[in-house]
Amino acid sequence: MRTPTRVIGSLLVAALFTQLTACGTLFYPERRGQIEGRIDPAVAGFNAIGILFFVLPGLIAFAIDFTTGAIYLPGGMTSQVDPQDLHKLVDADGKVDMLQLKALIDVQTGHSLPLDDPRLIQQDGAVEQLAAFGLRPAA
Repeated sequence: MRTPTRVIGSLLVAALFTQLTACGTLFYPERRGQIEGRIDPAVAGFNAIGILFFVLPGLIAFAIDFTTGAIYLPGGMTSQVDPQDLHKLVDADGKVDMLQLKALIDVQTGHSLPLDDPRLIQQDGAVEQLAAFGLRPAA
């Protein structure tokens, strides 16, 4: 009698464990039911970490998140800003208008970033990055 109880208990634990491994389903339950969209890189990254540690639960996490739609970003949202729109924010000297950048990020991603925070560290781009935008470096 003890063996069937262990088998049933093990199957129950395995079934619950596979249901709890889907990161998107746990973190964003409101996203369930989506059919398509842009994949959320954070959810995909957490699922990939699951593959690194335990292959089967990680694959199950991807399967659950794709099946439920929790891996997709909410409708109309993106995780990145279109480079063509960023090009419009750079003036001839290569300076970026921070207020317009903040507004653009807020509109396209839905996240309001504190770009006026004094702790923000700004780094200058490389010459190659400026050349990619058709700008010349200012001395």
